[in-house]
Amino acid sequence: MLVVLTIILVIGISLNIFQTNEKILVEESDVVKDEKLDVNEESLPNEENRPTEGISTYIGQTIDTFQKEYGKPTRIDPSYYGYSWYIYNNDDRYMMVGVLNHSIVSIAVATANIDTSPFKIGENLESVYQKMTMQPEIELKIEEGVYRFELFEDDLNINPLIPLGDIFAQLYFDQFEGNLLFIRFMDEKTLVKHRPYDMTYRGKLIEAGPMTDEEWSLADSATEKQIFELTNIIRNEFSLEELTWDEAVREVAFNHSVDMFETETFSHESEKFGQLADRLARGNIFFESAGENIAYQYTDSIAVVSGWLNSKGHRDTLLNENFTHIGVGVYKKYYTQIFLEKSWE
Repeated sequence: MLVVLTIILVIGISLNIFQTNEKILVEESDVVKDEKLDVNEESLPNEENRPTEGISTYIGQTIDTFQKEYGKPTRIDPSYYGYSWYIYNNDDRYMMVGVLNHSIVSIAVATANIDTSPFKIGENLESVYQKMTMQPEIELKIEEGVYRFELFEDDLNINPLIPLGDIFAQLYFDQFEGNLLFIRFMDEKTLVKHRPYDMTYRGKLIEAGPMTDEEWSLADSATEKQIFELTNIIRNEFSLEELTWDEAVREVAFNHSVDMFETETFSHESEKFGQLADRLARGNIFFESAGENIAYQYTDSIAVVSGWLNSKGHRDTLLNENFTHIGVGVYKKYYTQIFLEKSWE
């Protein structure tokens, strides 16, 4: 992965700017309507395969039932998909519980101290392959229609989708270390709403519905917090110091995401506001070194952090041991995170 290094001088301080430019992180799946699509009934998920233990057993249950076991969440965040995220970030555990109409539709886990049977955070890809058959095509049929997802080689090795009866597990692997980072369980309709892989369908395209500007703003702000938390979870796994949130840096990152959206561009360099060094200078932000990761159209915080970690240059920025502060700015699924080294504080 090519990392662009720029050296500039500001008030006598040597500033290193790291920007990961080789691989553009865009996650867009093709969605094609095909009225002739039919599903091979033999390939449909087998209800008997649904786990009987672990956190996934709560999919379809009420949030009240869940809270009897796990207590109240740290906070409740809006999402891009109509459900709310109940965030559990305590006792060294991190999970996000998606709730729609009081029912649990998705659970995402980022720490190993939660029972995620039949998988386990930290296990390797080979272990999962021994337990499960990886399918390049996943088909499902529900009342609203017929849906077929196509997984390519990278999907099968980094982000496979596994049917477990009437629910699904989406696994996020670290391709460099070979271990399982995050696990997401979800019901059928949530999978169709997310559309994380190329999809062909017949019938109704299930969507969360249009969002108002205020709803977008609230979901974007929530996603920023989640990216910050997940980034520090990953850094902890590599025995690196946690980053400190910097609101002024967040403002610079947010403005860059807005600029990319409004200009329909995707670059570290803005025609109006310049490169990262220029944008930080406009914000009167001083530092010793800085780095920036950007991405576009990823499903949510879990997907984009996994994407950055699986891209060499972005990974190097995220795991840079010198960085001490971070600001994350998200605008309508344009993602920017800016890292700073501010050793004099």
